[in-house]
Amino acid sequence: MYARPFIDSLDFARSGKQIDAEVPFAELPRLLDVLDNSQGILRYSVQGSLDVQDNPMLDISISGECQLRCQRCLQGMDYVIQHDARLMLCDQEDLDAQDDDEEEFDRILADAHLDVLALLEEEILLSLPIAPRHEPGACQLTEGGNRQKENKHPFAVLEKLKRN
Repeated sequence: MYARPFIDSLDFARSGKQIDAEVPFAELPRLLDVLDNSQGILRYSVQGSLDVQDNPMLDISISGECQLRCQRCLQGMDYVIQHDARLMLCDQEDLDAQDDDEEEFDRILADAHLDVLALLEEEILLSLPIAPRHEPGACQLTEGGNRQKENKHPFAVLEKLKRN
């Protein structure tokens, strides 16, 4: 079992700490719901910093390769995860007063016990395609196989009975 990392997000950002680690996809239960299988490793880096106005920030970099389920053929398809994000830490009042049109960074609630893996899962889930599909023509089902099924009339058996 993998130990889940927790950080005091404000202290982490103010002191410029950094975490570089790997975690198996099998340890990310929310992400497993959208994956075709639990194989693979996710590499991530979380670094705390302060911006020019001394706002606490978290810089996140996530990479790995997973298998999503193609919505055309329902078979697994390789998908490369490469996601970078910059998140501003704020208190509840600042979060409620946020105007999405003016912000250049996403804001998250500062937490004294922030679950890093839950944050990573959220970022990945938001970055995944809604309906993943292979490139046209790359699905494992052949178009000729689909046409054979379409050309067969559903009442062909009844036609035979009618003739007798």
